[in-house]
Amino acid sequence: MEHLALPPGYLTTSMAAMAVGRQPATIRDWVRRGILHRAGGTPKRPYFRVDAVQAAAVAAKPTRPGQRAA
Repeated sequence: MEHLALPPGYLTTSMAAMAVGRQPATIRDWVRRGILHRAGGTPKRPYFRVDAVQAAAVAAKPTRPGQRAA
């Protein structure tokens, strides 16, 4: 279930994923890796600032040996 009323300029995890053409798991991974920070919500239903999601989508991602190229 999505948030019923989000503040303007904020996205849920699934909305953020759709906005940048990624999967929701990618958004959660960015949070775990410190690339994207929650702007509010609850631990299970966070929301994010639109500009932060867009910045995370173009940010240089750390690579690991053997990681597939995007």
